[in-house]
Amino acid sequence: MLVFGSFGKNGNDGNGQGPSILDEVRAYWEALRENGRLPLRSAIDPRGLANALEQVFLIERIASGHGRFRLAGNMFQDLIGMDVRGMPLSTLFEPASRQRLQPVLEDVFESATALHLGLEAERGIGRPMLSARMMILPLRGAAEEPTVALGVMMTVGGIGRAPRRFNISTLRSEVVFKTEIVSRIVRTSDVEAQGFKEGPTIPLARRRPTGKPVLRLVHSRIDD
Repeated sequence: MLVFGSFGKNGNDGNGQGPSILDEVRAYWEALRENGRLPLRSAIDPRGLANALEQVFLIERIASGHGRFRLAGNMFQDLIGMDVRGMPLSTLFEPASRQRLQPVLEDVFESATALHLGLEAERGIGRPMLSARMMILPLRGAAEEPTVALGVMMTVGGIGRAPRRFNISTLRSEVVFKTEIVSRIVRTSDVEAQGFKEGPTIPLARRRPTGKPVLRLVHSRIDD
């Protein structure tokens, strides 16, 4: 049984200094690999993700190109305006970008790829500029197949009025095998050509001191 509690913090220093949350999660994932194999889902320990608990999630494959949230940090509830547990990952995306997401998300599970997305939220009244970076990393389940994945999302800007959904501005997918990472798919937009500027994440933990756990468990016991 894996229990994600409330011992974590947002993990954002407010000044953009030091390694990003994405770097920390990637380093943790890499440290769990043995002989180049994907990490086991059962090896994920929330103590190793203490700086990122609000921003990490676990998804499981439910159909070709579709995954649903099993665990999700509080940031995702703020973005959508409701609990996202059990909801599809595509809930975070605008309809046009859902079509782009589907084949590369299937690659995460089917071909054991690591997925990197640059995201831009639609703007409007009460919805200020909001950018994000997302990374999804495959995990091995009990059947040795990558049917689950660890994800993390880092935002830059104000959330404003929920729901906030995103368009994909940049997309990069990497095939993961043994100790090598080989670039497989690169799709570049004008935003990527100009460079994605990383900034501080929104300090959600300070903005909403509810005392609730920053990462919620869908079930008390998760079977792979």
